[in-house]
Amino acid sequence: MRCRPDLVLDRVTELTPKKLQALGVRGLLLDLDNTLLPPTEEGPLPEEVRTWARALEEAGIRLALVTNAKPRRVRRVAAALGVPGAGPVAKPLPFGFLWGLRVLGLGRDEALAVGDQVFTDLLGARLAGLRFALVRPLAKDALPHTRWLRRLERRCLEAGGSMKAQPSEEGRA
Repeated sequence: MRCRPDLVLDRVTELTPKKLQALGVRGLLLDLDNTLLPPTEEGPLPEEVRTWARALEEAGIRLALVTNAKPRRVRRVAAALGVPGAGPVAKPLPFGFLWGLRVLGLGRDEALAVGDQVFTDLLGARLAGLRFALVRPLAKDALPHTRWLRRLERRCLEAGGSMKAQPSEEGRA
């Protein structure tokens, strides 16, 4: 199993309809905390994210939240985007990703999982047989265990090769 993501992005909004269609992606399985919103943000969803989500939906790209976030937060953001959402889904277990595929009516080759963490998001996506886009976290993590995991993630990613915002050497996503 590869530790290296298929794509690395600064922001989730870099996934444009044109880019996704070129990759054969018909749906996104999105993490929430540090991918769409900073983990402590309780305010409304940023207009940039709402506009991005509408543009994807208008292009026929389906979205679902697959996250370890708290249920109340998942319901709030899913409602704001008008998409299905599940959480917490116990990533890195693959079941949440498989739920997302089923809800969106997509095959593994038609979806792209998107998240900010290697040991939850990327690992869970790989266990579910999915392509994966790693997004740089929106906020610095204050929790000691998350800071420790981020250092471990960097080592894993460095061992897997350079991180560029382009397809991996296998040409996937």
